[in-house]
Amino acid sequence: MLNILDKAIHYFEQNLPFVLYCKPNSDLIIGFFQKNSQLHQTMSFTEKGFVFSDFKGTQSVLFPENQCEILEEKHFFQERKIVSNFTANSQDGKENFEDVVKKSLKAIKNNKFDKVVLSRKETLVQTDFEFRFVFEEMLSAYPTAFRYCWFHPKIGMWMGATPEQLLNVENAKFKTVSLAGTQNFQDNSEAIWQKKEQDEQQFVTDFIISSLKSEVDSITITTPSTFQAGNLLHLKTDIKGVFKANFNLKKVMSVLHPTPAVCGLPKENAKQFILENEGYERKFYSGFLGELNWNIKLSKNADSDLFVNLRCMEIEQHKVHLYIGCGITKDSNPEKEYVETANKAMTMKQILK
Repeated sequence: MLNILDKAIHYFEQNLPFVLYCKPNSDLIIGFFQKNSQLHQTMSFTEKGFVFSDFKGTQSVLFPENQCEILEEKHFFQERKIVSNFTANSQDGKENFEDVVKKSLKAIKNNKFDKVVLSRKETLVQTDFEFRFVFEEMLSAYPTAFRYCWFHPKIGMWMGATPEQLLNVENAKFKTVSLAGTQNFQDNSEAIWQKKEQDEQQFVTDFIISSLKSEVDSITITTPSTFQAGNLLHLKTDIKGVFKANFNLKKVMSVLHPTPAVCGLPKENAKQFILENEGYERKFYSGFLGELNWNIKLSKNADSDLFVNLRCMEIEQHKVHLYIGCGITKDSNPEKEYVETANKAMTMKQILK
């Protein structure tokens, strides 16, 4: 009998859809193996399975539970420490990115929006890419992240290790997080957050609370704290509550996605600026993915467990595309924001060596 990683290789060779994933702080790999190459979409968010949605909200690919073989396997791996004292020296797209940041700062000054999250794509040549070994490196290097390898022959392969939960729902109880602000992790030094980063994180928290207000019976939040994801630190607020008895998951997703952490505020203004000015197609970067209305029998899981698709890469023949972004507010500095994206790119580069 093939183990779960060997089965994924077999499916890839047969050009059949699959996803492998491992939840934060877990060593349990779960695999959905679709039995045909049909491209399914979720329309109502009442379907069951594994969903992968793009940034624009125009495509939500579903691996339906009733058309997949679903496997679990414990993976015993040794946690690998990521070296954090690197220097990000890539100049890929630096001038173009800084120009867009400058344009966004003018828009903020003209009250078009308070915050916008800009991103860029960095392409690496990788002639001997083997997804199994990269996925195993990801499992070991980023144990606190949601790690995945997703493939559909009609779309391609994506991999990532995202630190950000979008939404966790179990019965009517829900959990989500507000995550923003970024700095490098330094051993034995306490993180100091500047006002720009604190404001950025508060934007996200306020947006989530106001967006969910009409769908919840109760909601509670924690004070912001420092959260480590690999070699990076973020500001994080935990948000919990109880949905109303008749809550609509599709409506909840429409107000949550895209969050200010990947788009900006006000959301529609920021999203329009992104689509008109970034100069490339985000595709599934800064979309979301995870279990939809599904409860595996072999382990305790939420009905829906969804994560924002950050720290990710798209794999094409002999190329790996890294997607990275950062939040822009009135106090942003174009050159520093570019360096932040270069640092974030190292999250994936570390496991490609």
